[in-house]
Amino acid sequence: MGHTKMRRILNTVLLSGCMGLISAPGSRADAPAWMHNLVSAPVPAHDEKTDAAVMYSEKIVTVQSPEKIKILVRKAYKILRPDGREHGLILVSFNSHSKVTSLHGWCIPAQGKDYEVKDKDAMEVSIPKITGSELISDTKDKVLQIPAADPGNIVGFEYEKEEQPMVLQEEWDFQEADPVRESRFTLQLPATWEYKTYWLNSTGSKETVAGTNQWQWVMSDVKGLRTEEQMPPWDGVAGELIVNFYPSGGANSEKTFQDWRQMGAWYLGLTRGRRDLSPEIKQKVAALTADKPALQAKMLSIARFMQTDIRYVAIELGIGGVQPHSAVDVFQHRYGDCKDKATLMSAMLQEIGVDSYYVLINTERGGVNDGTPAQIGAFDHAILAIKLPESAGNSSFVSTMQHPKLGKLLFFDPTNSLVPFGEIGGYLQANYGLLAAPDGGELIPLPKQAAGTNGIDRKGMLRLDARGNLQGSFTETRRGDRAWSEREAIRTTVQDKDRAKRIESLLSASLANFALTKLSFINLEQISQPFGYEYSFLAERYAKTAGNLLIVRPRVIGVRSSGLLETKEPRHFPVIFEGPERDTDTVEIEMPAGYEVDDLPPPVDLDYSFASYHSKTEANGNVLKYTRSFEIKELDVPMNKMEELKSFYRVIASDERNTAVLKPKS
Repeated sequence: MGHTKMRRILNTVLLSGCMGLISAPGSRADAPAWMHNLVSAPVPAHDEKTDAAVMYSEKIVTVQSPEKIKILVRKAYKILRPDGREHGLILVSFNSHSKVTSLHGWCIPAQGKDYEVKDKDAMEVSIPKITGSELISDTKDKVLQIPAADPGNIVGFEYEKEEQPMVLQEEWDFQEADPVRESRFTLQLPATWEYKTYWLNSTGSKETVAGTNQWQWVMSDVKGLRTEEQMPPWDGVAGELIVNFYPSGGANSEKTFQDWRQMGAWYLGLTRGRRDLSPEIKQKVAALTADKPALQAKMLSIARFMQTDIRYVAIELGIGGVQPHSAVDVFQHRYGDCKDKATLMSAMLQEIGVDSYYVLINTERGGVNDGTPAQIGAFDHAILAIKLPESAGNSSFVSTMQHPKLGKLLFFDPTNSLVPFGEIGGYLQANYGLLAAPDGGELIPLPKQAAGTNGIDRKGMLRLDARGNLQGSFTETRRGDRAWSEREAIRTTVQDKDRAKRIESLLSASLANFALTKLSFINLEQISQPFGYEYSFLAERYAKTAGNLLIVRPRVIGVRSSGLLETKEPRHFPVIFEGPERDTDTVEIEMPAGYEVDDLPPPVDLDYSFASYHSKTEANGNVLKYTRSFEIKELDVPMNKMEELKSFYRVIASDERNTAVLKPKS
C-alpha cells in the first residue's frame, strides 16, 4: 500500500535531482499538429503567480481484453514564469505489468525552430530509497527532459503504454494545480462491454459517442488549484473521473468491483491463505502469552512484538503493492510493510482466539469520504480492526467503535511503533476506511478520540528578580500524537545537544535571550505512558522596566496563535486540523521581593464549535499565576466559519502578548 502517495514524494525527489543530471539538447524537428494548433490558442484565465497553464491534455484508453489495455497520453503546457520550467521534465512510470512503448517530447519556442526529444533521449530511473520506508519496488520511471522549457514557450509530450490491469478501472485527473484550457478522456471498449462513471469533486460533463463502443468526455477552462496551509488533501478537492468497465453481465468479476462491498470481497480474495500459521508462529505466540492469563494482556504482548520486532520494509514487486505477503514470510524475515504487518498480527491474534479484519485507509483525512466510489487508488495504508471479545472486559482502549454486526471493534496500526495499543494517531481518527469483513467490504468512519487523549500539559515554577531576569523550570506531559511524534523526533538523534534543540526551539519562539540549564526525559521508552520533558532555563531581562515598574508577560512559553488566515489572498478551502487536542498551561511566577501587582490582563473566554480557548491571570500573595487551556473539538473548519477562526487566532495572539504590571510596594 502507499504507492500513490509514494509516487508524489518520488516525483518531488526526481524533479529536484534530475533537472541537473539530465542533459537533453534535443534535435530540430517539427512538433505535431496537435501542439501547433495551440500556438494561437488563448491561455486559460490565471493570475500573475501562475507558473504554467495546461493548454491541452488528452488520455485515450483502449481496452483490448481483461488482460491488456493500451493508454495514449498527450499534454502540452504554456510556460508563464521561470518556476514553470519543471514541466519540461517528464516522468512515465512502468513496472513488470506495464511497459512504455513510445515516448516523445517537443518544445515550440516563441521564436525559432521546434525541438524534439525521443525514447533514446530518456533515462530509466529506479525508485530511490526513501528514508524510513526502505522501499524495494519493481516500479521505474522513464524520465525525459524537454529542452528550452522557458517562459513564453510551449512544451508538450506524448507517450503510449501497454498494461496488464489488476482491476478494470481507470482514473482521469482533469484538474491540476495549473489552470487547464481543455482536457479530454476517451474510452474504447470491446463490443458488448459496459462502463460506469463516478465524478469526484466535480459535476463533470456528459459523454459523447466518439465511435463504435467509444465514448469521450471533455472538460474546458478548469480552474487551477493553489495549495493552502492545512487544506484538505488533493484527493479531496481535485476534480476526477473514475471509470469502471467490464464485459456484459459483469463477467470476469475477479477484476471488477462496483461498490465497497465488492471491493472488500476482492481484497479478501487477494489475502486468502496469507494468514495461515506455521509451527514457528504458534510457538512464538505461546511464548509471548504464556505468563499472561488475561486476554487483554495477551493482545498487548502481540501488539508490542509487532511494533518492536517486525521492521517496516516495503517490498512492492508486481501485485505486491496491494497484496500482502504471507504471515509465514513476514515472520521468518522479520520485516514487512503495513499490510504485511497487519497480516502477521491478524494471524497471531487468531491463535489466541481473537478475530481481526483488514482496514484499508487513506492516511490523509478527507481523501476518502462517505460519497467516494470504490476505487483501488483511494487508499495508501492498511491497519487492523480487532474484534474485542467480551472476556476482554472493560478496558481503557479508546480507539473503538460498536459495529452493528461484528460487535466492538478496536482499531490499531501495527506499523506505527510508538502509538500505544488501544489508541490510533490523529491522521486515522474521524477518517473513512474500508473494512474487509467476511461478508464483503464496508466503508466505515473510524472513531474520533476525546481531545484529552492528545495534547501537552505544561507546568512552570519560575522566579523573577528586580532586574527582570526570569529563571525556573517547566515540566511537560505529552499524550497521544504529541507524545509519539516527540519520541520519534528524539529517536533519530543520539547526541544530547541535538536532543536539546527540541526544547531550545520551543523556548526561542517566545524568549529573546535564554540559556537552557537542565534537560531530562520522562518515559522516553515506555510508550504506554505519557512522554515528558523536565527542563530549566534562565531568561535575562525577560521583564521590561518602565521607571520603577516591571512589565512582565504571564504567558512565558508556548504559542497557540496562528497566522494561518493572515494572507492577502482569500481562503478557498476548509481548514483541517491534525486531530483532536487539548493543551493546558499553568505558570507560577514568584514576584521580586518588594513588588506587588499594579495591573493584570483581562481573562479570555472563547468557545466556538470547532475550538475553545480560556486564559486567566491572577495574583496570589507574591505569586503571579497564569492558566490557560486550548482545545480542538472539530477537525474540519468549513468555509463559512473562516472569519470565526481568524478572530479566534487573533484573540489568542493578543492574549499571548498581554502583560502584567508590577510596582514597588507602598
